[in-house]
Amino acid sequence: MAELTPEQQEAKQGDGTLHAGKPLIRILLADSQAIYRVGMRKVFALEDDIRVVGQVERVDDLYVALTRHPADVLLLEGNLIAGTTDAIPEIVRLVPDIKIIVQTVGTDESHTVELYRRGVRGIIPRSIAPELLVKCVRKIASGETWIDNQSVNWVIEAYRSQATAITNTKSQPRLSPKELSIIACITQGKRNKEIAFQLGTTEQVVKNYLRKIYDKLGVSDRLELALYCLHHQIHKKAAEQEVVAAAAKATNGSGH
Repeated sequence: MAELTPEQQEAKQGDGTLHAGKPLIRILLADSQAIYRVGMRKVFALEDDIRVVGQVERVDDLYVALTRHPADVLLLEGNLIAGTTDAIPEIVRLVPDIKIIVQTVGTDESHTVELYRRGVRGIIPRSIAPELLVKCVRKIASGETWIDNQSVNWVIEAYRSQATAITNTKSQPRLSPKELSIIACITQGKRNKEIAFQLGTTEQVVKNYLRKIYDKLGVSDRLELALYCLHHQIHKKAAEQEVVAAAAKATNGSGH
């Protein structure tokens, strides 16, 4: 069964932020080996902005814990879901906003590509250094993807093959100027907060636009969006849109 921790009760009673104003990152640990769960809890206990809100050792307990104990990040042992094909989709179905990090002993191309396609935000080795683990959690909690160079190449090649087979430039959907502006920001690696500030809107509006963009292009996350844009040269159209918008703004401001 899922183990209740003292931090879990504290997190439930708090407002989700630290006194210093930093967002609190709530983590759920899913690992079959107690020594790893204990080790990771000790690592995160040293960080003021990270709190372990629960831990489980079986997949069946994980599904229950996900609905009972709200978390921002799921740190999942890869072997825990070995041999299954529906574990990640089920997790995403139960908690659409949770960000998943998978710990693996070793990786191969097909497994890596499949995990990222199914919604995993990061794949890390079991032997990862504590400071890198903390850095990974923070980056993924902020909306970024954690991916090494080899995995990037695998995902790009897999996506290119898929995109070439099922799409062509004539079938590309129309994107509004606002959507192209957001895409330009995404391909520059900007976060939602930065995009909202640049466009003079709110993070929620940016999130709403991103959902529409994902639906239009048939992608599931920022990584696939960036890859799609690179493959179809949409990032160039977005950059051109930014130049046009800047020129129009300058012209309007000149009084002509």
